[in-house]
Formats: sequence, structure tokens, C-alpha cells
Amino acid sequence: MQRIWHFNRCVLFERLSSQRLAELESRCRMRKFNRKAPIYLPRDEADGVLLLASGRVKICHVSPEGKQSILAFIEAGELFGELAIFENGQREEYAEAVETATAILIPAAEIRQLMAEDPKLSLGVTKLIGMRRQRVERRLKYLLFHSNRDRLVHLLLELAERYGKPTPDGLDLGIRLSHQDLGAVIGSTRETVSITLGELQAEGYLEIGRRRLVLKDLERLAKSVNVPTPTLNLAKARENVLRKPQIGAAIGSVLRHPY
Repeated sequence: MQRIWHFNRCVLFERLSSQRLAELESRCRMRKFNRKAPIYLPRDEADGVLLLASGRVKICHVSPEGKQSILAFIEAGELFGELAIFENGQREEYAEAVETATAILIPAAEIRQLMAEDPKLSLGVTKLIGMRRQRVERRLKYLLFHSNRDRLVHLLLELAERYGKPTPDGLDLGIRLSHQDLGAVIGSTRETVSITLGELQAEGYLEIGRRRLVLKDLERLAKSVNVPTPTLNLAKARENVLRKPQIGAAIGSVLRHPY
């Protein structure tokens, strides 16, 4: 029953009947991963899509020289590894648990069948892939044409839009990332990120805590890179995905290896 509840947390599966959810659940596998454990690796067989039941996951690419780039962060209730729906073969990136996480592997054939049965679910998957591609293309544009400072500010605005939580002190980004992580997203180094954040703090744009960033003036920060002030719509959408109360601990044995 818990896996059915996890499926219900994902907006893509909300419209499925209890019977169809039970059928889907019977064909899936659930696994729990420790912090920093790989969920899948490059060249692993891409045999299914994953639903993150709890925790947070990062999707990364590693260059031949060993440099890591973070492509995306996945939150509970979201799908990842979705390209397996359209092509068989091997994974090109790797997924790692940022914190203790539970993931459900859904066979690609099951997702394809659901998409054939439900045009709205099919449209939802297509939109998901389109949004992630748009986000990656936007980051690529920033990497090619913007300074380290501007790339970092654009990332902070993106994080504010998705995770921002208003507080009396300002807008708490609501996601705990190290300077190394921020550098891996924008194609920079930990040292450069630390220096740039210090400059932004000295200029009154933000306040730095231990793995915590509070934006003091979102509008002024956006104006500094000539973009509109972001809204919190994506953060609200995430709250809707997670609106059902949590029950109990996730089921699944702890594995240190990918599927």
C-alpha cells in the first residue's frame, strides 16, 4: 500500500484508478539509498523510469577529465531517468542520493503502456521532458555568454523560484547546497563561488549561513542581471505535489549499488 501512496504523490499518476495503481505497483521495485550512494551510473542499462518517493537526488555528468557537472536536482514526487521511456540502451549520466532517499523503479514498458492509455499522462511526461531540456539549455546559454558572477546570480534566482521560502530575514532558498555543489552547477570552482558569494553579501544582496543562503532583496538581485523578478510558482507547485500527509517510513532494503 505504501508504494501506491507514493504513486499518488506524483501528479502524473493522480488520475489512475486504485486497480490500475495496484497493477503498476506489482510490477515495480522499491529501493532505499544512503546519502551519496549511486542510484544509477553511466553505461547502466536504461530499463525504466524512477519515481523519487523520499529524499533528494542529483543528476550529474562527469567529463573524461573527471570534472562533475550537476544537471538537475530531483525532489520527492518527481520522475527521473525518463529518457528510458523512448530509447533502450545505456544511461549517459549518473544519479546520486543527496540525502537518504527511496526510489521506485518503474519498467519503461509500463510507462509506455500508461501513456498509450491516458493522453493526459502522456502530455504530462512530454511537458516534464520539455521543461528539463529548457532548463539545461538555459544553463548552457549562461555558461557560454555570462561571467561567473552572473551565472551564480541566475542560479540563485532559479533556486529562489523553485525552493524559496519567505522569512522575516528575507527569502530562504530552502535547499542546502555546498559551495562545491553551486560551482558544479554553474561550471565554476568552489573558491570562485565562495568569493562571489562574499561579494554579493558585502553588497547587501544576500546573507550567508552554514549551507544556508537568504536573499535579502530578490527584485534588486534580478535587476542586477537584467531579468524579471522570479515568482514562487514552482515552489507552490512542488507543495501541491507533496500536499498529502506523510505516513510511516519508506519500505525497502538499503542497497549500496545501483539497480
